[in-house]
Amino acid sequence: MRSLSGQTDSIVVVGAGLAGLSAALHLIGAGRKVTVLEREDTVGGRVGVYPVPDDEGSVLYEIDNGASVLTMPNLIESALAAVGESFDTVSPKISLSALSPSYHTRYADGTSIDVYSDPDAMAEEVAKKCGAEEAEGYRSLRQWLASIFDAEFDRYIDSNFDSPLDLVSSPAALRDTLTLTRLGGFGRLGPRVETFLKDERLRRVFTFQALYAGMAPAKALAVYGAIAHMDTSLGVYFPEGGMASIAAAMADAVTRNGGTVITGASVSDIRVEGGRATAVRTNVGVDHLCDAVVLTPDLPVVDALLDGAGVSTRGRRRGYGTVSPSAVVFHGTVPTRITDTWPSKSHHTIDFGAEWASTFARITARRGRGALMADPSLLITRPAVSDASLLLERGGEPCEPVSVLAPCPNLGSAPFDWPRLQDPYVRELQQELERRGYLDVTTMTVDRVDTPQTWADRGMLLGSPFSSAHVFRQTGPFRRHNIVPGLDNVVLAGSATTPGVGVPTVLVSGKLAAERICGTP
Repeated sequence: MRSLSGQTDSIVVVGAGLAGLSAALHLIGAGRKVTVLEREDTVGGRVGVYPVPDDEGSVLYEIDNGASVLTMPNLIESALAAVGESFDTVSPKISLSALSPSYHTRYADGTSIDVYSDPDAMAEEVAKKCGAEEAEGYRSLRQWLASIFDAEFDRYIDSNFDSPLDLVSSPAALRDTLTLTRLGGFGRLGPRVETFLKDERLRRVFTFQALYAGMAPAKALAVYGAIAHMDTSLGVYFPEGGMASIAAAMADAVTRNGGTVITGASVSDIRVEGGRATAVRTNVGVDHLCDAVVLTPDLPVVDALLDGAGVSTRGRRRGYGTVSPSAVVFHGTVPTRITDTWPSKSHHTIDFGAEWASTFARITARRGRGALMADPSLLITRPAVSDASLLLERGGEPCEPVSVLAPCPNLGSAPFDWPRLQDPYVRELQQELERRGYLDVTTMTVDRVDTPQTWADRGMLLGSPFSSAHVFRQTGPFRRHNIVPGLDNVVLAGSATTPGVGVPTVLVSGKLAAERICGTP
């Protein structure tokens, strides 16, 4: 593995999302002096918060602003352990609840399936809802997903790549590549899952995760069954206080161990001398001197900084290839007297429309041909189901926070006028939910709406919070490298570089960036 040359005692990390905080913790653990610069007023990035004020201007409650599904919390433990911390020593303490079921899934024919990480509980649910033969198919599928994950994680996710030849550069690498090939990992996910399961509802449960990778299940590589394994076998968790508590705890560990976290510090440029970054300047004109830099923002922001520093675009991908679909997400509160009548009582509900393949075709179409879902599949998140401390009073009655996510095309696929479209589209989605049994959801107080335009305004690629899609040419060693050509001491972390999109993978990306600077422990 190639690591940075020269002195690397003092590091500036740009961005206090999970990738940046992970990098900072691993760097501090390796003896480096670290300063983290975050443009927002709070840490977390896509696992941060939106504060909602009351009529007097005080904060009524805080909304988790991004990822709502937490898997593989051991990666958070690993980052904290790099500086000798744990879930119990940080502030706030990280207290996790394992969700059971992980998801409640509903279908247009009126049926539902709960998704459990426990194999016996899930097999029992499948047998009850789909029949004994499908239950056996589930057990075989679970074993296959686990084999894919085991063959893939250490070599393809938790490793730095210098070249595609790294896939076969050693006997161990060749063995893992051959194992994935034998398992069918380089085939297509959807058709492979069909060999185990005949019930279309079940197939959706184990393939919808391809959307995180920016692909329709029929086209996604089967190696992305690893995401389904994380989602359906390794367990889904929720931290007390909300997802943003993870970033707050990690930032606390950074500062408790000698690092510095500065919020409200937007980076304006990088000073370069002799092919090395020497300082990072904020928009108020403060220079933070450094021996190396970790950049974690989205690629448009990263490339604007590199362009401003005079770094050649040669060796950097411009145009960004295939970009994942985006999402409309609306957050607000609903009185508990209303949510108590809803057909799902779960933390996470995936409410599938009747359409499936055509839905993906609409939201993944390229070059302006994208369209909104005609028959939407939606993720409804109710965190107070797992954490009663998130309940609040509003208008004199008890309420709970609710978020609804609707996948949609990115701005390159469909350059809609979202400032004009967002309110009518949210009303349309609420009306659809009402038709599906979520009574009086149209009375929801909506406090925040994110659309492809709001994501784009934050610097995200074509307004997609899911970054570059994981098509083959943008996967593993073919994804944007975390070493920056033209600079000897700048590395990348985050969803746009290796290993990719998702809470577990961005945590890994921070560790991989630290290894580029410090070498492998």
